[in-house]
Amino acid sequence: MWIDTHCHLDAPEFDADRAQVVERARAAGVSAIVNLPGHVDHFEAARESGRRYGCITGYGIHPMWVAGPSGHSRREEIAVLAEWIARERPALVGEIGLDGFVPDTDPAEQEHFFVEQLKLARRFALPVSLHVRRSQDRLLYHLRRIRVPGGFAHAFNGSAQQAAEFVKLGFCLGFGGVATFPQARQIRRLFAEAPLEAIVLETDAPDLAPAFLGTLGSGARNSPEHLPAIGALLAPLRGLSPEALAEATSANAQRVLGVEALCSVPRGAS
Repeated sequence: MWIDTHCHLDAPEFDADRAQVVERARAAGVSAIVNLPGHVDHFEAARESGRRYGCITGYGIHPMWVAGPSGHSRREEIAVLAEWIARERPALVGEIGLDGFVPDTDPAEQEHFFVEQLKLARRFALPVSLHVRRSQDRLLYHLRRIRVPGGFAHAFNGSAQQAAEFVKLGFCLGFGGVATFPQARQIRRLFAEAPLEAIVLETDAPDLAPAFLGTLGSGARNSPEHLPAIGALLAPLRGLSPEALAEATSANAQRVLGVEALCSVPRGAS
């Protein structure tokens, strides 16, 4: 059993064959997909995917969506998010976080959204899925102030010391396609050395495609159906069989989400 802990199934890249993607993932052994919209305009589609395909749904506002096209604040959307969480009772809050990589963003606005969403996660006792890009220490600062029931540190690429601090706060570290590239030495080292009980697998589909789809940053479409192949490439880094890695990482995902069995990807989705 494989669990994709971070996917964007409602991205336009899947509009032509979404049902087939889910079916192929199921056929490959992916038993659950955590689907994360990044903006309130996407929540309806994510809810429909949850109902139609059996996805685990989270709701959150991505740090790159905290300002409108005009640059004006979307702070009122925190209230919309709160209404969705209260009504739908999702499995987690996310994708939320901070991005220190993309230029011409407003760090203060990002932090406002992150803090308010952490408060919602604490209020509803939900784990969170974290966007962590050149922002590890600032995220840790807020996570220590506003305690939430752990979660997933998506596409983690910080230091071993930073990784240990996230783990102390109840977070599992997410690894996926980037770790399949030999040149991603730091990420591969983290995957090999982190406690096994602190690792989960993800695709971030349609992004962060693995090495067997092309060069790093090629823009090839990633898909949840590729998760078993990603896991098979990563398992030897820990001296594990793919089956053992699937079992361990799925158990970790189940523990974070607080359920014994996540929703299965149904046969014959259409």
